[in-house]
This record gives sequence, C-alpha cells and structure tokens, in this order.
Amino acid sequence: MTDMRCIEISKPGGPEVLVEARRPIPVPQAGQILIRTKAIGVNRPDALHRAGSYNPPPGASDLPGLEAAGEVTAVGEGVSRWSVGDAVTALLPGGGYAEYVTTPAEHALPIPDGYSWEQAAALCETFFTVWINVFDRGGLQAGETFLVHGGTSGIGTTAIQLAKARGARVMTTAGTDEKCARCRELGADLAVNYREADFVKKAKAFTDGRGLDLILDMVGGDYIPRNIKALAEDGRLSMIAFLGGPKAEVNFAQVMVKRLVLTGSTLRPRSDLVKADLARAVEREVWPLLSAGTIAPVMDSTFPLAEAAKAHAYMESSAHIGKIVLVP
Repeated sequence: MTDMRCIEISKPGGPEVLVEARRPIPVPQAGQILIRTKAIGVNRPDALHRAGSYNPPPGASDLPGLEAAGEVTAVGEGVSRWSVGDAVTALLPGGGYAEYVTTPAEHALPIPDGYSWEQAAALCETFFTVWINVFDRGGLQAGETFLVHGGTSGIGTTAIQLAKARGARVMTTAGTDEKCARCRELGADLAVNYREADFVKKAKAFTDGRGLDLILDMVGGDYIPRNIKALAEDGRLSMIAFLGGPKAEVNFAQVMVKRLVLTGSTLRPRSDLVKADLARAVEREVWPLLSAGTIAPVMDSTFPLAEAAKAHAYMESSAHIGKIVLVP
C-alpha cells in the first residue's frame, strides 16, 4: 500500500470544509518516525487551522491534527529510541488526521501503562500546553492559588488535575452547574458558573481578598482586564487562546502596582528542539502520574476519521467535557 485515507481542508471555513481524501503515505526523514495512527486527538487549534487563522509552520503537513497515538512503522536515519512495532503517543507539527503521519522522533513518548489508544491520543497537545504555560512560563508552585478558565475543556480538565496533583489550590470557571460539578470531581476546590456569578468576586473570596497567583486563560477579550483585577500582587496571567478576541482595554497601572507578569505562548510554531526539551520534561514530571493513575485524560467521545466535520461541530458547540478523538 502506498496511499492512505486522510482529511483535507478544502478551503478555509466551518466544519463542513473538512473532506475525506487520499494521499501518498509520508516517508520519514532523518530524525523522524512514521506512525500508523490508531487514534487522533481533536483540539481547538485544529479548528483555527481549518478556518485559516493558524497556519502550519514551514515544512509541516497542511493536514490538520496535532497529536496522535499509534504504532511505529518506519524510522528515519539517526533514530535510536524507537523501532518498528513500538506503541507511541506523539506531538505532531500537523498531519494527524490521516492513517499515517510523520513526526520528529524526540516528540514521541511511550504510552502510559494500561492506556487505550484513544486515551493515549488525548495526551500530548494538551499536557504539553498545560505544562509549558502553567508550570514553565507560569511558575505555579505548591500552595499557590490557580484559576483555569473553561474547566471542562481538554485544557481545563488537564490543568485542574495537574495543578491539584502538584499541590496548588484550584479554582475554575464553567458554563453550567453540571460542568462545575464535574470540575469539582476532578479536584477543583472552587468551580464558578460564569453565567451566574462574577469570577473576580469569587476569586477574591476564594483567596480571602488576596487574589490569585496564576490564571490560565483561553478566552481573552473582556476577560483580560477582569483577570488582572483577580490577580494577587506578583501574580501571573498566562494566555493560550482568544476565543473572545485578542484585544482589550487594560489599565497598566494595575500591572505596575501589583507587579504582575503577563505572558502566553503558542506551541505549534516553536522549534523542534524546544518541543523535544518539553517532551523530556513532561515524560519526567507528568508521565509517572499518568501511569500511577493519579491523573488521567477526561474522555468525552470518539468519532470515525471520516466524520471529522461532525467532531469539529461538536467541539465548537462546547457541549463536550474533556477530549474528543478520531479513529481511522
């Protein structure tokens, strides 16, 4: 067999522009591995890519898909850790919505003990993103107070569990009482229904008036000045997306007076070397927690690869709790 099924973006637009196609199976280059995908993670950046606002880095596949789990079927020159037949989960530069995908060998990790393909496919994009923005750039420490918005998203469910496992007090926001209850089950000390309560006031009460040490936000827009109000002195705001827009009116006097740090990052454009370093940190710090069952990805639903458009429509409805995956 020389070709494979995949999902292409026919043109920038809504979920309906995702169409099934056939392409040649990619060939791993030096330092890369070829993976036959068994399950593929679906993430918000995939929808941005589909809409034309999150383009692949130079040299990456134009197919969507930033994480997958499967079997190694070929290795490029210079690869020593992986062999044909190994089971891996991997961060991808793109191309995941397909039966086969290549990625740098150093961006792949072993599948945690007892994990299904679907669970394994729900790890890399989310856990890498949370690690770099909450613990690396955000500097969250045991005993600090942490707020993650969108607590039932893939990022939110991951951030709640990982922050709690590492000793933080965790607050989150969600859009229904049911979702708030699920967040508390995952370990959140406080879950606020943002449709019914002001998260800034709740944050102040949660911290006895002091404010939060770190906020992880993917909303942006008018949440930005409200986040700044909710932070304690020397607090940090880490931005990873702008579902509510990238612009806001900010009183920078508050930033100065409280000595705040405003930061953020996008993972996909980072260099292969940075991603390899990140993979090693996550394997060292997070993988033991996954294998021990201390934390686990929250799984929502599985769609056939051919129904990627339905998966995207469901994701954008925000009705899900946790991760959505595709199965070839």
